[in-house]
Amino acid sequence: MSKVYFADMRAGHKENLFDKIGKLLALAGMGQHIAEGDLTAVKIHFGEKGNSAFIRPIFARRVVEEIKKLGAKPFLTDSSTLYPGERKEAVSALVCAIENGFGYACAGAPLIISDGLRGVTETDVAIDGDLLKKVHIGTEIVEADSLVCLTHFKCHELTGFGGAIKNLGMGCASRKGKLVQHSTVAPEVAEAYCTGCGACLKACAHDAIRIIEGKATIDPELCAGCSRCISVCPVKVINVQWNEAADLVMRKMAEYAKGAVTGKEGRAVYLSFITQVSPACDCYGHADAPIVNDIGICASTDPVAIDQACADLVNGARGNEGSALKSGHEPGGDKFRGVYPQIPWEVQLEHGEKVGLGSRGYELVKI
Repeated sequence: MSKVYFADMRAGHKENLFDKIGKLLALAGMGQHIAEGDLTAVKIHFGEKGNSAFIRPIFARRVVEEIKKLGAKPFLTDSSTLYPGERKEAVSALVCAIENGFGYACAGAPLIISDGLRGVTETDVAIDGDLLKKVHIGTEIVEADSLVCLTHFKCHELTGFGGAIKNLGMGCASRKGKLVQHSTVAPEVAEAYCTGCGACLKACAHDAIRIIEGKATIDPELCAGCSRCISVCPVKVINVQWNEAADLVMRKMAEYAKGAVTGKEGRAVYLSFITQVSPACDCYGHADAPIVNDIGICASTDPVAIDQACADLVNGARGNEGSALKSGHEPGGDKFRGVYPQIPWEVQLEHGEKVGLGSRGYELVKI
């Protein structure tokens, strides 16, 4: 059984939340997992513009400070989004991150987008998954010597909840990797709104796009699934066909998470904030009322165990009336199905354990 260290949200003049973060990281053994001189990736979600539920930059700074004490060199990182939005390429993503408070003056570390300028800087990592034999991971994640996965635990409309597994699997994947997880077919063009500008045609390295009668058309037989066309379309009319079932997305996501930490065995630590547990992902430009009160912070070296512990803690809490929670308000009720009844959220945990990412069995150590 993996150990998951837990601190509640209580604080006083002798010990504040920043002190608890330092203690959690120490107990999780960060000093044994990060070496002097390491280029250490701090994987975090910078939040969409208009969102307010993401991890506070001042908490990220304490993590950065603890890494620096070890003589390592931390950088905050995230990857480009698959869908067209505020964070579809590195320039806009970095502007959004800075506007959300993650500038160096606050966070104390440089910001690096892990999959490059347009989300295509990737490294193929071989895995022995049930569904996938290789995954496309942002190169800067692969090149990092060690990893601290800093996660805001919340609900998610496709996976039930978004925790460390999602932060790794979806958050460390390149745009192509995200497309593999979400879809089995080529992107589609909303022809009624296409201006025929040709930006996608110039960007496609596989000759999969043609301009026919003033409209872009994608040949699914030639499409390599890199999704570069989505990021360059100035009018945002090229979109993902979200055709993959939720359970398969979660299985692929767990295998991508395994790929993200391949080569970093014994070099990764996980810290999850069960705060502002919003009913939807931080990718939205808003944050709805939390479904439970703030619970605490968890730390572990096992991403499956920490997700299982966070899920159990949320389900063990009393749900908030007046939130998006429709059922399961009682302690012990299924909060994630209370928001998304059709999502079998346990799949990501089951498959993560199956592929050797970690263990669902854990010992919760309260500090």
